[in-house]
Amino acid sequence: MNTFDIIVIGAGIAGVSVAAHLAQTRKVAVLDMEERAAFHTTGRSIAMYEPNYGPPPMLAFTRASANFLRSPPSVFADASLISPRHCLFFMQEGQEEATEKLLSMSTGIVEISGEKARELFPVLRQGYAKRSFLDPLVADMDVDLLHGGFMKLFKSRGGTVMLSTKVNGLQPGWRVETSTGVFHAPIIINAAGAWGDHIAALASVAPVGLQPKRRSIGVIPMETGLDFADWPMVTDVGETWYAKPQSGKMIVSSADATPVEPHDAYADDMAIAEGIDRLMTATTLEVERLEHSWGGLRTFAPDGNPVVGFDPSTDGFFWLVGQGGYGIQSSPALSATAAAMVLGQPIPHDVIDFGLNLADIQPQRFRT
Repeated sequence: MNTFDIIVIGAGIAGVSVAAHLAQTRKVAVLDMEERAAFHTTGRSIAMYEPNYGPPPMLAFTRASANFLRSPPSVFADASLISPRHCLFFMQEGQEEATEKLLSMSTGIVEISGEKARELFPVLRQGYAKRSFLDPLVADMDVDLLHGGFMKLFKSRGGTVMLSTKVNGLQPGWRVETSTGVFHAPIIINAAGAWGDHIAALASVAPVGLQPKRRSIGVIPMETGLDFADWPMVTDVGETWYAKPQSGKMIVSSADATPVEPHDAYADDMAIAEGIDRLMTATTLEVERLEHSWGGLRTFAPDGNPVVGFDPSTDGFFWLVGQGGYGIQSSPALSATAAAMVLGQPIPHDVIDFGLNLADIQPQRFRT
């Protein structure tokens, strides 16, 4: 009963999505230490699809995920997983280099006039932006529907999910010792997010240098009568703050990325205050109170690219970590790619067409 072809450690979007693909032809179990899936990172996303956001590998995965997100299979979801929500970028004095970087890596972004920017975002303060840019490809995402769709697909293919199951030991073979029993599989997929290097240590596999970084989000009420539901997401090109309407409120962040140890993240009050201050500097809004806040973890490898592939030092140990802040929007294509790598099958052609270089994501780059 406790023997599988593949065991995936981590029930966030990375683990559940790759498991859903693999369960089509393999007996797969997903283990997670928390009482519910998607507790730490997936469940704390600001829920945006941003095809011009991230390093080159994540741009390829994100752009290759667009068709799936717009028109998921009927067995997955009965509606689109994304809905229009354009993004406005503002360039302040001194952000010229960041602007050139944004434009060089982007598709579809157009420069607009200050008048047009204020038409789209009426509270923009006169003189704040030296230049304004519109990304019409950005969209809101239904993260619950996306994660739930992969979970539904996984279970429909006979997959097993074990929550409240903390991994305590890993012996090559693999023998997985957990808080709820011992499991066996020849292949382990490490999709443990911020805890990825910890899982590697349990397996006597060298770490890849993962660094969790905290992101703090504040929720502020808006003044009565202000019609803001269709405003775009707004940010500066240097990513020092962003804001967007969500569920009848406005969420705001200073885009903090504070290195932390893996933990149940909480919002940093100072980071929230900085985000609100920058929002008020950029707009005519007067924020009088914070309704609530939350924190999440975004985990990065040293070079900022994800780590996807079998570790060259240890048979059957597969890395699927380091997605940073881009894991949800890229999950359809990233999970299909990871599953193909696990099974020794060709990489999906659309990901290659969008410019993926496998050498940029494989764990071999950290091994000498």
